Amino acid sequence: MFRPRPIVEPNASMQALNWSPASWRAYPASQQPAYPEPAQLDRVLRTIASLPPLVTSWEIESLKAQIAEAAEGRRFLLQGGDCAERFDECTPGAITSRLKILLQMSLVLVHGAKKRVIRVGRFAGQYAKPRSEDTETRHGVTLPAYRGDNVNRIGFTAEERRPDPELLLRGYERAALSLNFIRSLIDGGFADLHHPEYWDLDFVEHSPYAAEFRRIVESIGEAVRFMETISGAPIGHAARVDFFTSHEALHLSFEEAVTRQVPRREGWYNLSTHMPWVGLRTARPDDAHIEYLRGLRNPIGIKIGPGMTPAALLRILDILDPDREPGRLTLIHRFGAHGIAEGLPPILRAVQAEGRTPLWCCDPMHGNTEKTADGLKTRKFEHILAELEQAFEIHRAQGTIQGGVHFELTGDNVTECTGGARGLSDADLNRSYRSQVDPRLNYEQALEMAMRIARRIG
Repeated sequence: MFRPRPIVEPNASMQALNWSPASWRAYPASQQPAYPEPAQLDRVLRTIASLPPLVTSWEIESLKAQIAEAAEGRRFLLQGGDCAERFDECTPGAITSRLKILLQMSLVLVHGAKKRVIRVGRFAGQYAKPRSEDTETRHGVTLPAYRGDNVNRIGFTAEERRPDPELLLRGYERAALSLNFIRSLIDGGFADLHHPEYWDLDFVEHSPYAAEFRRIVESIGEAVRFMETISGAPIGHAARVDFFTSHEALHLSFEEAVTRQVPRREGWYNLSTHMPWVGLRTARPDDAHIEYLRGLRNPIGIKIGPGMTPAALLRILDILDPDREPGRLTLIHRFGAHGIAEGLPPILRAVQAEGRTPLWCCDPMHGNTEKTADGLKTRKFEHILAELEQAFEIHRAQGTIQGGVHFELTGDNVTECTGGARGLSDADLNRSYRSQVDPRLNYEQALEMAMRIARRIG
């Protein structure tokens, strides 16, 4: 099987002791696809390992420094994007819409919170998804579960559900195309604070919050012009914003192939994303995913929810961050609106008692998934908002800082979550339900959520 070159760094930190990008192979690895042709997988991984990286180590270190500031309350993290990206949605329109809604939300948060916002997209690599079952049965036929476009295809045939290593290469190429387009847009002035009106989606006019959003846009534009008048010079950084990417580090053979060393820096970096995270299904102290993430220099996200005990979390923290490096860990809690009051406080107290100060982030999406009478997955806007509201109150009472939010959302006019200002009901879902995995907030719901958060943290 594919192996990267051995560790040669003699002065690596404690987190890299007895570690290599392949050391995860000695641990139980859940959620991994079973490839029928290992030799083909090996060839693909070698090809990926030889390609240029998607991100740079200095971008990663910049994000880590910003996360450290957010943990202290000086910034706020906005992480959002698709539940699982699709290859056929690697198009200019789809990428622009995702970028626009995150920029719009961050604009609202900057205005309301009066602090800088870290923008991290769940895209340019979020092509694999964990599944609760390895197989799916329809009409007496059982096939492998769909695990995302990086692994197999959504169609329900034996050929489409067969794990195909070539899809890993296709995913890497599409992530590169997405990142290239995003960087071109941002460097070309797409996110220029002098002209935030350019960020509008055409259909924002239909949002009940359109007028309030436009007031915010005008206020920021006036503030930028005022500061330039006082200083007598243009504010250069107002012409662009930082933007980072993230994905769940799920497919370990792929993650191993994109883990590299760089000149004049210690340790190893996953150079396919700025911020990998470990999901709730694989966040176990003895799981191969924790072993893999242990040796990276990237900032790491950890999903926390029902079933995660304080003792298990503390073990994970000790493994992933023995040096207690500022900005290293973002703890993303996802208990659901009906479980957060019981589940979150013991976690906060345990981490606080250890003297750790990670960035705390609320994911109000995953704990609030339910099914309609027709068996369609959905989420209620009021439950998402309720979990967020409770999270802010619980952190305040505990003396900790909720410094971020994590959403599954899209810039498209989908109908996948109910509620919001327009009051979408279960009957409305079939109008434009496009997600193949989990339901997402649409553009109006996402913008409304940002307005609500801004009022809370302002």
